Amino acid sequence: MDDVRSVLSKAVDWRFIEVNPLAGVKKLKVDNKGSVRFLTDDERSRLMIALDQREQRLRTSRDRANAWRVKRQYPPLPSLGAQPYADHLKPMILVSLHTGMRQGELFELRWDDVDLKRSNIEVRGENAKNLQTRHIQMNSVCLKVLTDWRSQSGKATGLVFPGKDGERFDNVKFAWKAVLAKAGIEKFRWHDLRHTFASWLVMKGVDLNTVRELMGHADYQMTLRYSHLAPEHKANAVARLVDSP
Repeated sequence: MDDVRSVLSKAVDWRFIEVNPLAGVKKLKVDNKGSVRFLTDDERSRLMIALDQREQRLRTSRDRANAWRVKRQYPPLPSLGAQPYADHLKPMILVSLHTGMRQGELFELRWDDVDLKRSNIEVRGENAKNLQTRHIQMNSVCLKVLTDWRSQSGKATGLVFPGKDGERFDNVKFAWKAVLAKAGIEKFRWHDLRHTFASWLVMKGVDLNTVRELMGHADYQMTLRYSHLAPEHKANAVARLVDSP
């Protein structure tokens, strides 16, 4: 309804129509908060275990492939044994969990946007959902992940997480679904990593306005979805009405 109302208002502004027929219609009263899916502590632990197991399988598979190649006098593929990560999936998930970046923003992220010295990531407005540039301060986990990944890739320019032939990733659905299945995590989307980031911040006592800035929410109502995760703040507020003994 609100979208239709807005379109008709624009039509009036542009003189396509004289009157907005919905101008006098009241907005529907709906609950905009809804439910938020985020990782529990147990799910987080299982996800990390599944990722580590996947890393080990990829390394073992590469070692077997190289043994086969050497035996037949083919040049071996680069060894994964000494690399921090077997491929892109684990570092991408960790960066998502510790920055709240959307998947599309992660796919578009370039090394020019990552300042390892200042522990800062710039999400360009052209790649953001609300077209507004924002800056995310990296914590120690995210900083180490990107430092190791940069050292591993040997690149300081271009896409941080390039797909095949250096092109932008289209999706990582197959690997993502496989690791969720191994972890026994159900009804969880990649976007829920973003919800997890925000939820963890709120549960750690970070104020909602800071969460809004980190998430890049243009509308404060979006951030209010996480307010119920900090009930102690409401408890502290109403406790102030009680006279001290």
